[in-house]
Amino acid sequence: MNDYNAVDQTILAQLREITGDEHVIDDPEKLAAYKTDEETNPRYHHLPEAVVFPGSVNEVAAVMKLANRRLFPVTPRCGGTSLCGGAIPARGGIVMVMTRMNRIKEISEQSLYMTVECGARTEDVQKAANAKGLLYAGDPCSADSCLIGGNLATNAGGNKAVRYGTTRHQVYSIEVVTPLGEIVNLGARLNKKTTGYCLEQLIIGSEGTLGIITGAVLKLVPLPPYRIDLLAIFTDVDKAIDIVPQIIKAGINPTSIEFMANNAIQSAGRYCDLRFAHFADGSYIIVTVETFSEDELEQKAVLLDELCSEGGAAEVLEADERVWRLRKAYSEAARSESKVNSHEDIVVPVDSIAAMLKKMNEIEKKYNLEVRTVAHAGDGNIHFIPLKMDMSDEEWEETLDKFHAEVYEYVYSLGGRLSGEHGIGCKKVDTMERFTDPVELKIMKTIKKALDPNGILNPGKIFTLD
Repeated sequence: MNDYNAVDQTILAQLREITGDEHVIDDPEKLAAYKTDEETNPRYHHLPEAVVFPGSVNEVAAVMKLANRRLFPVTPRCGGTSLCGGAIPARGGIVMVMTRMNRIKEISEQSLYMTVECGARTEDVQKAANAKGLLYAGDPCSADSCLIGGNLATNAGGNKAVRYGTTRHQVYSIEVVTPLGEIVNLGARLNKKTTGYCLEQLIIGSEGTLGIITGAVLKLVPLPPYRIDLLAIFTDVDKAIDIVPQIIKAGINPTSIEFMANNAIQSAGRYCDLRFAHFADGSYIIVTVETFSEDELEQKAVLLDELCSEGGAAEVLEADERVWRLRKAYSEAARSESKVNSHEDIVVPVDSIAAMLKKMNEIEKKYNLEVRTVAHAGDGNIHFIPLKMDMSDEEWEETLDKFHAEVYEYVYSLGGRLSGEHGIGCKKVDTMERFTDPVELKIMKTIKKALDPNGILNPGKIFTLD
């Protein structure tokens, strides 16, 4: 662990010179709002010494240069929606909040791109594209509150990833402030490029440890005018999961394939006061199909209906926005049941998702845990939330550790990984170091040390440095 200097009055004064007095906070009561992100377990909370709100890339660069001169850590933060402690100041220092840098600077209808600052809200980016008849395909479930910079830093996935890919697939280039305070543009508005290392893709998904993304040029695609959402209800969970590869192989090219286990349906249904068919015993597969032809949409909808019915669905219904409200309320619903919980998002090969869900069910029963489960079934990303119910704090921590150990062992036996989109943050550092190939981990640490020799930027995340 690095030895950092305290953020003293001299440093505070220098920060205020950079950003302006009103954009630096050191009041302990106000700092408390930044000791965590969406992480509810107080064992991970850490109070920053100051919070800074830069208004430009030059101000971000100036803060980073100051941090290297005075040796204090900087934790970047966008919307604060991380579920793995990614925006928690694990080593103290300052939190740099990017919300002032929120402009959508340009939309090109002709060339299909959008230039944005990192603090632009994801939903605002989506709506701005839609208003031009275009689509920004990044679609994390927290789009109404998360920001583009955070999406880029974690390579967010979401509901449309099965068709369009994750956030890294929606980006031409990024503007970055390096850990040493240099400003650089990485990538280019090109469809292909083999000119040195692909550095923009290295920074995307690095969880704010290799650079602060301050802006981006995003890819846009034409917005399909025709859409249908189908809800296939299965009373046999194995049949629900088994239908997923059949849908993919059928050439339907769905935008989304989402799975909700019955425990998640009941939890979200109570939270939203919504009830659908087989509320007590069903598992849901939600499929979205979008096309540029009404005839094509009808043909694919009929094929989907036939596939699901032949695959054992009890009912196949055309869904409305209430079904998506149910799906997107999953996380808040679980939190309403127990404030102490653990959000997880393992990822396995798509052909292993059925085996993974079955194994998880066995393990949660073994440890008598209440778990709420959904999945981006089309890309193998499983989200599950164990809840602390009728346990002491000590029992909860011990049981959770044993549960995680067995789940992760099985994940890696299938060729999976710890996270599909949330990231590692500060919560999974020990697990990351346990399950990652030592040579792979060594490469990561070498890159971190080369780009951030003073260990200034978002320390305590992903792995520990010697």
